[in-house]
Amino acid sequence: MYNEFGISNKAKELVLKAEEDLKEEFKQIDDMCDINSLKVLSAFNNNKISEIHFNSTTGYGYDDVGRDAIEKVFSEVLGAEDALVRSQFISGSHALCVALFAFLRPGDVMLSITGTPYDTLHEVIGIKENNSSLKSFGVNYDQIDLVDNDFDYEKIKGYITKTKVKLIEIQRSKGYSTRKSITIDKVEKAVKFIKSIDKNIIIMVDNCYCEFVEDKSPTEVGADVMVGSLIKNLGGGIAPNGAYIAGKKELVDLAGERLTLPGEGREVGPTLGINKQILQGLFLAPSVVASALKTAVLTSKVLEDLGYDVEPKYNEERADIVQNIIFKNENDLIEYCGGIQSASPIDSFSKPLPWDMPGYDDKVVMAAGAFTQGSSIELSCDGPIREPFIAYQQGSLTYSYGKIAVMKAVTKLLYK
Repeated sequence: MYNEFGISNKAKELVLKAEEDLKEEFKQIDDMCDINSLKVLSAFNNNKISEIHFNSTTGYGYDDVGRDAIEKVFSEVLGAEDALVRSQFISGSHALCVALFAFLRPGDVMLSITGTPYDTLHEVIGIKENNSSLKSFGVNYDQIDLVDNDFDYEKIKGYITKTKVKLIEIQRSKGYSTRKSITIDKVEKAVKFIKSIDKNIIIMVDNCYCEFVEDKSPTEVGADVMVGSLIKNLGGGIAPNGAYIAGKKELVDLAGERLTLPGEGREVGPTLGINKQILQGLFLAPSVVASALKTAVLTSKVLEDLGYDVEPKYNEERADIVQNIIFKNENDLIEYCGGIQSASPIDSFSKPLPWDMPGYDDKVVMAAGAFTQGSSIELSCDGPIREPFIAYQQGSLTYSYGKIAVMKAVTKLLYK
């Protein structure tokens, strides 16, 4: 059957051998899954979730008890005072945009302490010119790069001592960069450091790709607010769209008024029949994230065995579900993405080709045969066509499907 599916014997043997060597790493992932599953189940029980919460609203969305229950469950799971969980968010980037416009005013200063944010925020902030950016409204932006994959504490202290900073942004996942993703321990240390200097600075964490990888969230270690997508980790592959903003109640309320309109805020927003999918996705999320992590660890081991540089290594601590493979040439990047696409349930017959995409400076090759368009918790692999030609692989709803896809992609590399 493997051969009929286009998987070579050599690729199969490489993957199965690597799998045998990963029992300890997989055990750690399973243990984390148990902890996070208990956290989710407790939140469902504590908030007395029942079938009534699956009901839908339309139009304005007044008095949606399911929506209110969902936001209580999310806030408990994430260790936050409150949460805004809405299908009206089209992506994690949209939720980040809403949050930034909600919290910042003309003359305010936003500081990123993890270097340049993800590509899709460049026009939001004004790094790339756009007449609707924060910059166009008089919001100032600056950034401090990481040093050896950690925060530059000396520069941070010097900057916020001399400049009145309104908001500090921390992007945990690496995005299209070569740095490491930021663990929750590093987030906690940075938050305590910043608050010891100026407790009034809003610390906002972009937590996309990171939920349930560890046993704590940024709001549980002192961050004021955090943002993430429901077509990534917390949606469990079930939520069809949406995102969340969680943290201090006054900040969540501000975000609600920016998402809808002042005076109505969180009181409106119809759920249009997806309450059950959001709840079921969250319920499955710890297990789905565990599958994604196992697939990432397997990929790291196999591709390193084949001689490619990978980050993180298979036995390194992880902060997100993203696995980097540094191919150092365009052809291998495209071939590998093609292998992942050919092992996808949707559009397996398509061949990923580099193409211009909205919000990105370089052409991007993207394998994404997913049930939900753009879903990053389903197995996908993409990368910008620029040196050193890195593939960014993430997701997999089950480990078995992920393992098959890695075999198919490795076959493409072996016989390109």
